[in-house]
Amino acid sequence: MKVIDDIKDWDAGATAATIGFFDGVHLGHRYLLAELRRLAAARGLPSAVITFSRHPRIVLQSDYQPKMLNSFDEKIELLAETGVDYAFIMDFTSGLAALSADKFIKDILRNHLNIKMLLIGYDHRFGYKRAEGFEKYAEYGSECGIEVVSASSFSNAGAAVSSSAVRRYIEAGNVAMAARLLGYDYRLKGHVVGGAKIGRSIGFPTANIAVDEAFKVIPLYGSYAVWVVIDGHYMKGMLYVGSRPTVDDGVPSIEVNIFDFSDDIYGKEVMVEFVEFVRSDEKFASLEELAVQMMKDKSAVDKILDEKSRYIKYKY
Repeated sequence: MKVIDDIKDWDAGATAATIGFFDGVHLGHRYLLAELRRLAAARGLPSAVITFSRHPRIVLQSDYQPKMLNSFDEKIELLAETGVDYAFIMDFTSGLAALSADKFIKDILRNHLNIKMLLIGYDHRFGYKRAEGFEKYAEYGSECGIEVVSASSFSNAGAAVSSSAVRRYIEAGNVAMAARLLGYDYRLKGHVVGGAKIGRSIGFPTANIAVDEAFKVIPLYGSYAVWVVIDGHYMKGMLYVGSRPTVDDGVPSIEVNIFDFSDDIYGKEVMVEFVEFVRSDEKFASLEELAVQMMKDKSAVDKILDEKSRYIKYKY
């Protein structure tokens, strides 16, 4: 997939395209992009996705604090996996937000990008205040030589697939259900930072992770079975998210115990993939009781990761 960071640089001809923010690049998005590729191929056109470098609501609502499933770089990597030929990156500005759908289609899609076919997600709206729908988009497109097509809807085993639904599942700790909608295990990337070394004192050394993307959705406090990825190598791990009530420090942390691993990874980049929720955060009477529970947790995590493949096939 070729990324076009400035649409003013585009001069490579006509494309078939779709538009959206695509946070999570979940199964619904992948279904849409597979449909785009089929329709583009039938018309002899390359396929393109039009997306934004920042969330539109950050511009529309000054006090909006986004909760993101992907960083921008993660989103681009996931979009590339879909086989789409081009990604046009637009900066969502107040000026862009003020454009009517008619102006956006004619001035941006036709004049700047030379779009010949536009596939509209079944519930997607754009243009000033999102005031118009598919029928108007089709009318405006017809006036300037753009074929506007409505995409079919998608659901996964009866579950509605949306970025909002995925966020809700993650925030509730149901990372397994989130993975069903995403088509992959939810990920956090960050760097290993110094910690209090309490885990080491009870036989469970942990790597404390500072998440790189400030607005990433953080799962519900508790313990999880995870895959830990360092330098491309996958290892089993149990991860804790919480404020460590047993030691009464109240400081939120994300820390992972990596099974059968003792290398010094301070400062290194690490990615964790959430497989399953194990238990809620709780306060123990002593560190000794916590150690006993963590031994039980490790046994449970080991069994979970033995039974579940880390590769979830996309299903749409």
